Amino acid sequence: MNKIVVIGSSNTDMVVKTSHLPIGGETVLGGDFFMNAGGKGANQAVASARYGNKVVFVAKTGDDLFGRQVREALKEDNIITDYVFTDEEHPSGVALITIDKDAENCIVVASGANMHLTAEDIDKAKEEIISAKVVLMQLETPIQTVEYAARIAAQAGVPVILNPAPAPQESLSVELMKNLYLITPNRSEASRISGIEVTDLESAKEAAKAIYAMGTKNVIITLGSDGSLIYDGETFTKIEATKVKAVDTTAAGDTYNGVLAGALAEGYHLIDAAREASIASAISVTRMGAQPAAPRREEIQEMKNRK
Repeated sequence: MNKIVVIGSSNTDMVVKTSHLPIGGETVLGGDFFMNAGGKGANQAVASARYGNKVVFVAKTGDDLFGRQVREALKEDNIITDYVFTDEEHPSGVALITIDKDAENCIVVASGANMHLTAEDIDKAKEEIISAKVVLMQLETPIQTVEYAARIAAQAGVPVILNPAPAPQESLSVELMKNLYLITPNRSEASRISGIEVTDLESAKEAAKAIYAMGTKNVIITLGSDGSLIYDGETFTKIEATKVKAVDTTAAGDTYNGVLAGALAEGYHLIDAAREASIASAISVTRMGAQPAAPRREEIQEMKNRK
């Protein structure tokens, strides 16, 4: 099996479905409530594992019930949790999620222990990182830790994928961008990073070129129901989205990135890996929840056969 190291966040998601997303000062009486494991890092780890990869997850949780539940849930997907560290001082991360009737969502995260994942923690997982096929990260942990891990992986020749979510408040460093094999922003993240508002395919191309010029080797801008756009510095490739009826888009991007990393680790060409990821993401939005929505490989194959 091809090993992927996912470095990132782990949260417990608390979700309420409502008719519409509340505006400031508004109280909305919601419908169903449920709670499950989430966090961009953990979601991506689960998606990669269900795709059939060996996954090592590097993260930090609190010394609490949520942290213990996270480890048990990850082990059910055969994810290696030896580097899910326990923070004695800070609680596990929690996300409050509201989903409307059109499957749009708003999310507020209390990061807790996630924001205390350190370079020292990364050092403990160094041998796993330098022997991985792919390293996948996001921005729900300290940027200094992300930069440090990217440097270790890049120096060992390991491809690094950064899903820059949530959108960075400050510019990504030149060093970080040069250590990336691939960056995978969505529309809003690409707009923030490039300074070019992404509203259509042409503006997405301009944003992709601007982001590529910052030093990364490849760019994929995910465009939701409009698919995704790949740029390798020479050629643009548009990947069409698989059309489905969405019920919850909460972890669509996480599923996309997890499967993308998994396919690349197996040796897929970037375009073919993006097609696999697109199908997986489409399946995930037809289900409620973050990790529960991530499909297994046979489900992706079944949808490919139907297309």
